[in-house]
Amino acid sequence: MVSIAVARPDPEARVRDAFLGLGGTAWLGYTFLYPSLATFHTVLPTCPFLLLTGHPCPFCGGTRSFSAMWRGDLFHALRLYPLGPLLFLLTFPVAAYGLWALMTRRSLTVSIPHRVQKVFTVLGVAALACSWSLKLFLLGN
Repeated sequence: MVSIAVARPDPEARVRDAFLGLGGTAWLGYTFLYPSLATFHTVLPTCPFLLLTGHPCPFCGGTRSFSAMWRGDLFHALRLYPLGPLLFLLTFPVAAYGLWALMTRRSLTVSIPHRVQKVFTVLGVAALACSWSLKLFLLGN
């Protein structure tokens, strides 16, 4: 059975919460500003996997997909990175949780049975593999 508890965080949980809150917020800000930053050539470097192989990695197109979602262009976002729109929507509650945890000095502890963790892992890997296959064989980069 899944159990959720709110408690004072240990140092590891504080780092995780800071990463989720501050990292998620920074990522959303970066992708919002991406079109302007690209104009001035001040964006993150191109994916090393793409540079070395000429093929997109499993995450290529994520930044541009988030940027398209900020503009409300769902179909372009899906073409750039099939998982992008879902990850975009999930980033908001994750970042909000991280900021809440930092401000309140509380953290959620979630206990998930091993079998359920396996199912989530298999589903996540399958979704990533499907998305990458679409990028490699159908959508391009």
